[in-house]
Amino acid sequence: MPFSLAAQMDWFKQMLQRIAPGDADKRALLGGSLILLGEIGGDDYNFWFFAHKPREIAYQFIPDVVASISSTVQELIGLGARTIMIPGNFRTGCVPAYLSGYQSRNPADYDELHCLRWFNAFSAAHNQALRNEVNRLKAQHPGVKLIYADYFGAALQFFRDPHRFGINDPLLACCGGHGPYHTGATCDKAATVWGDPGSFANWDGVHMTEKAYHVIADGVLNGPFADPPLLRSC
Repeated sequence: MPFSLAAQMDWFKQMLQRIAPGDADKRALLGGSLILLGEIGGDDYNFWFFAHKPREIAYQFIPDVVASISSTVQELIGLGARTIMIPGNFRTGCVPAYLSGYQSRNPADYDELHCLRWFNAFSAAHNQALRNEVNRLKAQHPGVKLIYADYFGAALQFFRDPHRFGINDPLLACCGGHGPYHTGATCDKAATVWGDPGSFANWDGVHMTEKAYHVIADGVLNGPFADPPLLRSC
């Protein structure tokens, strides 16, 4: 979205002031709440990559994105939050919009799941940097539950074994156009809907379907794709 994390944090504090005006009330409310922070960074990278700007430069953004997330986590802790879930980014190399926009004739550009190697490696680099920072914050705030959610790993389940989840081809969009991977058109009233959304992992070329998110949520709630699993933390 076109609003920075800092702007969204300001909105959150304004909302918090309306429902819990006193400092003690704020701390009590946040102390008994689960804060979901994320997934942050996806759009920062999307805006760069969708404009087809030099890919390698995007690695320079990772420290700033992670630092922004870390700063916000520490601000939330200062306000009284005691349980915060911090998700990593998704597997962008398996997203239809990326597969279409960066289609390659070189087989080496694709992995065994037919996803783009470079973009998945970039997502993994962001996630590793974020996970390292979460571990640092855990050591710094031992009384706070900081939960890293591995969306990257959770989504791998339906890319590796889509039929287990009733998904036909996880690399195709359900709603879009007649281009590669069902891209080439905005998902609006004139778009083509290629079937039941329940049999797709991707909805519009960028965003996932309810089916895909159900798989991810289950892996985060029950494990093993959250450290620690969410249901053991609340």
